[in-house]
Amino acid sequence: MRFAAIADIHGNCVALQAVLDDVAELGIRDIVNLGDCFSGPLEADRTGDLLLLLDEAATQTVRGNHDRYLLETPPDALAASDRHAHGQMSPRHFEWLRKLPFSMVWRDDVYLCHATPENDNLYWLETVSADGHVTLRPQAEIEALADGIAQSLILCGHSHVARVVRLSDGRLIVNPGSVGQPAYDDDAPVYHKVETGHALASYAVIEKTDKGFVPTLRTVAYDHMAMSRLAAKNDRPDWASALATGRV
Repeated sequence: MRFAAIADIHGNCVALQAVLDDVAELGIRDIVNLGDCFSGPLEADRTGDLLLLLDEAATQTVRGNHDRYLLETPPDALAASDRHAHGQMSPRHFEWLRKLPFSMVWRDDVYLCHATPENDNLYWLETVSADGHVTLRPQAEIEALADGIAQSLILCGHSHVARVVRLSDGRLIVNPGSVGQPAYDDDAPVYHKVETGHALASYAVIEKTDKGFVPTLRTVAYDHMAMSRLAAKNDRPDWASALATGRV
């Protein structure tokens, strides 16, 4: 088994296409998508059309927290990134979103969710201190969140931080990083920043070997400055900076 894991596209269709091209060059056909597909000041419509084509090729996708906001929140109550995406999306995109599960087991041995098994808006592998520092979550807390999951490979996204954590029983948790948003700030639970320091699209290639699952974290170059200019045009200087530099 060899497949690609993607997450947190956030409407960045150009980055998504670059990742898909890289996946194809590697000869990989199977892709799992960990959600947060549309939200952002970029190209939710083009992203949606590409994702629908992928869905026809049996790509497996779970719903992210921003995907849920787009379905549950009235447009005038959405935050700026979600509101921009909502205005671009077509009925077929919303119909596709409604069919996505919160989590799923793929090929018996791979568990997929966006953030954690119980909460789509909680970092699994990271914690935020009272003064806004984002660090690796203590091992005991990570393992407590994995309680009850039997699969040997667990995939999550949400934090946009590419990371691999081995549990004490041998299970592996992998966050492939973000395809389309390499940095952001947030005010929950307290104000903090997540910054990769680069403007590349991130994803993971995972192979099952006789020694277990082996992940390779990959980054792909794309025309990030075109997306940065689009974000600036859409009055989002924070996104423009993130897409240009990986910092906000």
